Amino acid sequence: MTRAHRSGHRTRWAAAVAVTALGAGTVRARRRLAALPVLDPAGPYDPARPPLPGWQLITAPGVVADEATLRAAVAHATREGLRVVDLVPAHLDAESVLGLLRLLDPAAHRTDRCAPGHGAGHALLVADDIHRRAGLDTEAPPPSVAGLIRLLRTLKEYAPDATGWAIAPGLRSPHPDPARRAEELRARGLPPALLSAAQLAGLALLAKCALSEPRWGAAAAALYWLQPAAVLSPARGLRPAGLARATASRPLRSLSAALRTLATPPAEPPRAAGAARHAAYTADLAAGTDRFFEPRRTDCPWCSAPDPVVRVRMPDLLQGKPGRFTLEECRHCGHVFQNPRLTPDGLDFYYRDFYEGLGGEGAALVLGRMSATYRDRAELLRPFTTPRNWLDVGTAAGHFCNAARAVWPGTRFDGLDMGEGVHEAERRGWITTAYQGQFPDLADRLAGRYDTVSMHHYLEHTRDPLAELDAAVKVLAPGGHLLIELPDPESRIGRLLGPYWLPWFQPQHQHLMPAGNLKQALAARGFTVLAEQHGAAHQNNADFLGAVALAANRLAPDPQAPWATIPATRTRRAARSAVQAMAVPGYAAALALDNLRTALARATDGGNAYRLLARKELG
Repeated sequence: MTRAHRSGHRTRWAAAVAVTALGAGTVRARRRLAALPVLDPAGPYDPARPPLPGWQLITAPGVVADEATLRAAVAHATREGLRVVDLVPAHLDAESVLGLLRLLDPAAHRTDRCAPGHGAGHALLVADDIHRRAGLDTEAPPPSVAGLIRLLRTLKEYAPDATGWAIAPGLRSPHPDPARRAEELRARGLPPALLSAAQLAGLALLAKCALSEPRWGAAAAALYWLQPAAVLSPARGLRPAGLARATASRPLRSLSAALRTLATPPAEPPRAAGAARHAAYTADLAAGTDRFFEPRRTDCPWCSAPDPVVRVRMPDLLQGKPGRFTLEECRHCGHVFQNPRLTPDGLDFYYRDFYEGLGGEGAALVLGRMSATYRDRAELLRPFTTPRNWLDVGTAAGHFCNAARAVWPGTRFDGLDMGEGVHEAERRGWITTAYQGQFPDLADRLAGRYDTVSMHHYLEHTRDPLAELDAAVKVLAPGGHLLIELPDPESRIGRLLGPYWLPWFQPQHQHLMPAGNLKQALAARGFTVLAEQHGAAHQNNADFLGAVALAANRLAPDPQAPWATIPATRTRRAARSAVQAMAVPGYAAALALDNLRTALARATDGGNAYRLLARKELG
């Protein structure tokens, strides 16, 4: 086969894949649109009755809702048992509707307690109790569209199974501001530069296919061009403004929007807060990073065998903070551990702005996308027990407990963590009681209170995993169950990817225990292992997709990070954007590889993580 033939063959396959993807996306969008209820403003009007008893309406500037719409929205929320309703204008422009439908599945997200609260960003109907618990100010000025998008994500957390969406024909809103697109994408937790680069790459591929492959390529280009009309015309309740014009000019509009977003500089933190953070990090780094490490140990912390060997060395590929880290492996038991280990001050430095502060929003987005994993963990107990009092150790902001309530609605879930997020979980109602502190320090206070304790990706973060297991023995009642999930250091992909294997997670992970080691430690403490999962515990996208993300971050770390030691010049910002754009094909390939890897892991029961369920025996 000649080079020209091979190129034509690849183009034909690319065009066929594009047609399939666009067709599936069109069908999915129409299904999701059909799941959006339409408010019926008809009904008797009683001027003596206040339109919003027990409710608050929050709108973006320029958005107006008539009284009939308000009454219809309250009636719909009451009838459906909703506490938050995102009102979608019937005249919302076509691209905004399509963008919303890519993210929002109204039927699934209504019952998925961990699903993010994506909305149109125009008007929110909020019950008074949710408004009060979320700490909202009734006198605050109207938020922007981006502000309302962020607000719905917050409110969905306070009403995880009582948030809904509805098309509101009586809602009037101004035309969208193209200059605000990047800001609104960031509000949804999406990277504007990366998405715009992907959009430009997609447009270029469609153009190439259309020119090189008349049949499949033309079909793909036509389907993309006509997609707004195919999804939205005719659509029950929706009458997108300028649908015909938007359809006819879609390629040019998409190109213009992508280029404008790429040209938009990244958002900068508020000047005062950014300056304070930078000053604090500069002071911390003035004495170097050596003081954050303990002396290197010469034996294994698990079995005390001498002379461990280096497994991998790496910098901080997660945040790009200064410092280098070494993981060593015991020749005798296979335990992998950070050596030299971080001091408590070092842990404070490297954890800062990861799960809270600057990184809090990103961490919440990642944790909020693991609903299926959370349910699988909770379901593991079903053949063995019905939990009544469950303590989730290392709960962070309580995402697991929130999802597990759907599996075990009669169970009381409490959470323990070092961070402030555990109190937010209590305010949201995701957990009943929050405990902040070290588990071993609180174990005596909680002795015998729980029939179930879980540690999901927690032990590897701790300084002394064996002390954590001893604490679990104290807290569990006789016959209670301990559920543990960990990265698997015996994963072959870890050796293949080296420092770019995400589960190494340096500098946070201090210990990675092979399953055999952990089972021996549990047996020594009077536990019987009831279930062991490897393939079912595999974390998708933690291998190849994670490797691409870490490599891109290493090539061009964020120059605006407050710990950056080099000034954030325009050139450095442009270089980071360019690296992220060039990584788009790598992300696409990595996603395909990870999906294949996950299927193989499930089939062979060999993934990048494992779960153990153990029972504390009587006596």
